[in-house]
Amino acid sequence: MIFLLGEDAVVDPETVTELKKELGLDKPIHIQFLNYFLDVIQLDFGYSYHLRKSVFNIILSRIPWTLGLLLFSIILGAVLGIYSGALAGWKSHKSMSRILTQLNILFFSAPPFFMAILIMAVFAIQLNLFPIKGLYQSGTFMDIVQHHILPVAVLTLITFARNFIIMRGCILQEKNKPYVIYAKAKGVSGKKLLFKHVMKNAILPVISLLALDFGFLFSGALFVEIVFSLNGMGTLIYDAINSRDYPLIQGIFMIITLMVVSANLLADWIHQLLDPRIRKEK
Repeated sequence: MIFLLGEDAVVDPETVTELKKELGLDKPIHIQFLNYFLDVIQLDFGYSYHLRKSVFNIILSRIPWTLGLLLFSIILGAVLGIYSGALAGWKSHKSMSRILTQLNILFFSAPPFFMAILIMAVFAIQLNLFPIKGLYQSGTFMDIVQHHILPVAVLTLITFARNFIIMRGCILQEKNKPYVIYAKAKGVSGKKLLFKHVMKNAILPVISLLALDFGFLFSGALFVEIVFSLNGMGTLIYDAINSRDYPLIQGIFMIITLMVVSANLLADWIHQLLDPRIRKEK
């Protein structure tokens, strides 16, 4: 109530009682929770008293920008990280593999905001190749692409490094197993053995982690969007926390939770398609 009325507001008890009744705060906690749950089913996440709009409409206007940022980053980071990590694990004895592993450990350990500031300083400020901030200026397709290249690059680099490290470790575990030795004895070797046999088993843990990227990258996107002044879900979370806009915070994290759960269900379904052992158990 204090955040709705204001810390310095002087309100008589009758007005407070009437306001509580209007908001449903005079009812028992379990009734309030049930009413909130029923509203959520109808996509009614409440009203943002800070932005003076419906929470669902606010999220609907911001989420496409962040989803575009995340999807490109996850797909690019997954494809490049899995492929290069598989090659690095398969040829782990080579010096290039060791150098790439150390670099990716460095990239993955660096905080997202530091990577964003560093890339902005080099490519936007020093070299002046890309815009410094904002979603767009003119609103044309190429203008939007130019404004998103650096943020996508930061998040892609983070996911690429993570997928590279994990895929390399999975290949190292798989490449000395009996079925690999048997395949070599049959005359299968090189990249054919790697991508046709070894990678099918090694990629399964990476698929599970890709589902968690939605939750992980939302936290990373928060800092990246703040650095690049992008009006997406990340900056929306930041503004909602600063203004203590609890209906908006609840709505945002509800949407993120649903996305992470859906991504995990999708990952389980892909596991069943790729691993016949899971299908046999069922």
